This record gives sequence, C-alpha cells and structure tokens, in this order.
Amino acid sequence: MLKKRIITAVCLVTIFLLDLLLLPAPWFFSLVALVVVISSWEWADLSGFTAKYQRIMYSVFVSFVGIALLEFVGLSNGFSVADVNTDNILLLLTSAGLWWAVALLWVQGYPTSAILWGNRWMRLLMGLLVLLPCFVGLLFLHQQPLGIWLILWVAAIVSTADIFAYFSGRAFGKRKLAKSVSPGKSWEGVIGGVFACVVLGLLIAYFADKDILLTLLVVIPTAFASVLGDLLESMVKRHRGIKDSGSLLPGHGGILDRIDGLTAAIPIFALMLAVFNW
Repeated sequence: MLKKRIITAVCLVTIFLLDLLLLPAPWFFSLVALVVVISSWEWADLSGFTAKYQRIMYSVFVSFVGIALLEFVGLSNGFSVADVNTDNILLLLTSAGLWWAVALLWVQGYPTSAILWGNRWMRLLMGLLVLLPCFVGLLFLHQQPLGIWLILWVAAIVSTADIFAYFSGRAFGKRKLAKSVSPGKSWEGVIGGVFACVVLGLLIAYFADKDILLTLLVVIPTAFASVLGDLLESMVKRHRGIKDSGSLLPGHGGILDRIDGLTAAIPIFALMLAVFNW
C-alpha cells in the first residue's frame, strides 16, 4: 500500500508541475477543468446519487455553473489579468469565505448538524460551494504576475500543514480536534502544522522581501482552512458511510481525497491576497 501511495504521489506531483511550469495556460485550464469534472462525479456519489446517469448529469451541471462563474469574474475570454472583474472576484471569494465559516459550524456540530445538510440535494449544493470557488480561485491566482509561484506557495502551505500535523499529532496528540468527524486528528497536530506553515511564511517573506505581518495574515488562515477542507470531506464521507471518495488513485482513493485541503485553502488564500494586497 505504501509503495502504491508513493508511486501515485510522485506521478501526480510530476503531472502537476509539468503542466504548471512548462505548458501554456490553456493546458493548465484543461487540467483544472478535468479535475473539477472528476471531483463532481465523486461528489455526486458522496451525496447519495450513485447511478451513472445521475453522476454524469451533476458533472455537466457543475461544469456549466463553473463556466457561468468564469464569465461573472471575467476569466472566460482569455488568460490576461486585465480581463478580471476585480469587484466580482472579490465578491465570489468573500462569499466563499462565508461559506467556509458555515462549514466550520457544521463540522463542529456534527452529527447534530447533519439535519441541516444531510439531505441528498443539500449535499449536491454543498458540492458546488466546495468545488467551484476553488476552481475559480485557482484560475484567478494563475492570472497574477507571479501566478505560478502563488500556486506553488498555496500548495506548499497545504502540504506543510498536512505533513507536520500528522507527525505532530503522532508525537504529541492528546486533545481530539473533531472526534465525531475524524478521530485521528488532534489539536496538537493542527498547531504543529500551522507552526510549520508560519516558518514557511517567514521564509517567503524574507526571500520575497514582503511584510512579515501581511505574509502571516495570508499563511495562517490558509493553513487553518486546509484543515477545515479536510474535515468537511471527512464529515460527508462519514455521513455517507464510505472511507474514500473514489478509487481512481491507487493507494490514495479518489481525487477529492487528494484535494480536500485545497478546496478551502485556495479561495481563502486568494481572498487574503486580495484583502491585504500582498
């Protein structure tokens, strides 16, 4: 199992870096769109819609809503930052931030909170709120002058938070973070992960010659958001009674199992960059 996980992880990272660093912007857009379509397919199953035609219909629906959102924020007619509607992208990212605040309350209140979102149709709506702000936020980051480096940065934050939370939790974990959702996660693990992200932020601020406080105001909420994204998917899977969102990735599960932290981290990261004009 470990060998499969390592091979799959290396392949995923290689594809991501090649697409991000070497290929033209339309190729990056195509890869992101493919990930969204597959994630929608998996989310339909998490919502309780297991028939193939239902999952296809949901994937198509999410795609059309995604295209509409790209038009709304000015990202549908090319790959220039000059085309972006700043007010609309800020509105979308702020709305995403509010959604994740609601998601935090639902995670904290589980299983009681399931009365609010446990319905299959509500879970489909939740899928839109999870996937599309991440999709649009990622493309928005890609349009920025240092877009490639911003994407690598947010990916590094999520990976750092995840890795150091795991080892900190194993070494020091005592107080459960969300016992009803993910019994293996602890507050000590989260603190260890966020602390590692703070160190990463200090290094970024130093080498990029940026204000330390503003950099940490970007990094810390993003690190916490990555944990929330992970917990939300764990909550939905637990409610659905399954371990993984899919079986596409050997040793890892589904696409959603790999991007759960990013679904919350990317829109929060983009929002913090916009708010603090980093």
